[in-house]
Amino acid sequence: MRGWWQDLTDLVLPTGCGGCGRPRTVLCPKCRAVLSGAVPRRVRPVPEPPGLPVVHAVARYADEVRAVLLAHKERGALALAAPLGTALAGAVRAGLREAWGPPGCGAGGRGTGAWGEGVVVLVPVPSSRGVVRARGHDPARRIALAAAAELRREGTPARVASVVRQRRAVADQAGLNSRQRLENLAGALEVVSGGGRLLRAGPVVLVDDLMTTGASLTEAARAVRAASPSRGGGGGSAYGG
Repeated sequence: MRGWWQDLTDLVLPTGCGGCGRPRTVLCPKCRAVLSGAVPRRVRPVPEPPGLPVVHAVARYADEVRAVLLAHKERGALALAAPLGTALAGAVRAGLREAWGPPGCGAGGRGTGAWGEGVVVLVPVPSSRGVVRARGHDPARRIALAAAAELRREGTPARVASVVRQRRAVADQAGLNSRQRLENLAGALEVVSGGGRLLRAGPVVLVDDLMTTGASLTEAARAVRAASPSRGGGGGSAYGG
């Protein structure tokens, strides 16, 4: 497990740009522009699994975006959570606009930055405890926290609710096709006791760091619907697609 001093070193002594490797910078201007200039778009995997919520991807999982995600996720470049979260906030806004209309629309809209009633609830799709321990952090949760902070800065009430957890062990998804991934994850997630109340605080958005077949978002949506049927499973935001 990473020590606190390693986290601090990542913040103050970056070894290279997460996108291209340029030395002595967390994210160089060119790669930052690629990430911040990405236009969120609605995506659907093929085949699309039944029950998959509407998904808005930040960007295509390729080139600099892929490198930045891997640096954050697998190499513990924690300072990259901030620009990744800022970009993710754009995908969240795109999903909210599609579901609710412009900011301020809907009953109880508060100010120019709010959608509908209450607080936008970002729910990270969980990794297994073993994977989190091995990485030393939870990438999806860390990016979701950064996205929520960005949304609040822009006037949209938002919070992160890490209420979905694995209820049983699952096999490594690598190498599995779309059908096998769905079978592997079927019934694997649940909302923690009391989590349904948090899900009713406002619009729910599921957050994942990457979507390939959509199996993880589909299972997370099923768990959310089971705990809070009125939420409808929420939307999904992710990188990739």
